[in-house]
Amino acid sequence: MTTSLDLAPVTGPAAWRGDELSGTDSWIHHLTPEEVAELEEVGGRFLDDDPDLRSVVPEDYPLPVCAEHLRLTGQELDRGRGFLLVRGLRTTHYSDALSAAIFFLMGLHLGEPMRQNELGDLLDHIMATSDKTLADPEALGSRVRDKLNFHSDSSDIVALMCLRPSREGGASTLVSGATLYNEVLARRPDLAPLLFEPFHHDWYKQDHDAPQRYYTSPICSWVDGVFSIYGGTRMIFSAQDYPEVPRLTEAQVELLHLLDTIAREPGVALDMDFRPGDVQWLLNYAALHSRTAFLDFPELQRRRHLLRLWLRHDVGRPVVPGFGKNVVQGRTEVRAADQQDDRGNFSITMAAIPRMDWGS
Repeated sequence: MTTSLDLAPVTGPAAWRGDELSGTDSWIHHLTPEEVAELEEVGGRFLDDDPDLRSVVPEDYPLPVCAEHLRLTGQELDRGRGFLLVRGLRTTHYSDALSAAIFFLMGLHLGEPMRQNELGDLLDHIMATSDKTLADPEALGSRVRDKLNFHSDSSDIVALMCLRPSREGGASTLVSGATLYNEVLARRPDLAPLLFEPFHHDWYKQDHDAPQRYYTSPICSWVDGVFSIYGGTRMIFSAQDYPEVPRLTEAQVELLHLLDTIAREPGVALDMDFRPGDVQWLLNYAALHSRTAFLDFPELQRRRHLLRLWLRHDVGRPVVPGFGKNVVQGRTEVRAADQQDDRGNFSITMAAIPRMDWGS
């Protein structure tokens, strides 16, 4: 593997702009009636069987009707724009458990589910479980209603399924990593090389049970002609709270502010309002994601509620050593959470129930 820093613009489908895509539905796959029927039938069987989520494999639950769509989804993530929205599931007619079963099953055919926290959860819930804001240092972004900064998650693929949208706001927002890099290169070529140098990222504020307070990773990787991004300026700035972390240089601070400025400019990012049943697949190396602030319905059962999967999707993508939060383990490694006597959240029925006392 050869690594080279080629400060030239990134071209290809991954270098998109929101204003070029917002008027089309080329990034949306509308499930056919036959695909929906298969997912409902096999998802129902998955729910009835209730397999151990740590060991179930796609061969246990084939999806022949959806196979071509799933193959093309993987192709779009790996070599296309890096994201896809899937629409057509009738989650308003399902129980949350059946929705979770269908979602987990789809993910299983695209990659290996990964633990999302030190509790071992393979299926996480994005919903406001308290009235905290991000001004509270103990608050987690997935558990509040605030607007989120653009960031990457700790997996190859991150997927979201909308069970219930908010009363107002809460749009999912994506920005192309290649477009961010291209804009930095065009405006401040003197700062662009810093994207490929290590930054310290706050780990504790992403997971309060994390084994250490921070980790290091460059923001960009360019290996064998393949460009990748790993971002999160808020987590880089908050890592400065730890005295042992080296202070950011003036140039690094300029770069981080420039990334935020570009991402917020009209036309750069793509907003999508989630409808019940929507599933968003995103390759973390291709784009950063965020969310607009939102208002909830007062009733608990009507709150904005998304399901989240992290998937290991190893297609041999070359990245520089130590890129991203690659210490996150897959479901096959043993952790303390796996030593419990019962299966806990490794049952789809239990995993479909959000933890109301974690991250609140």
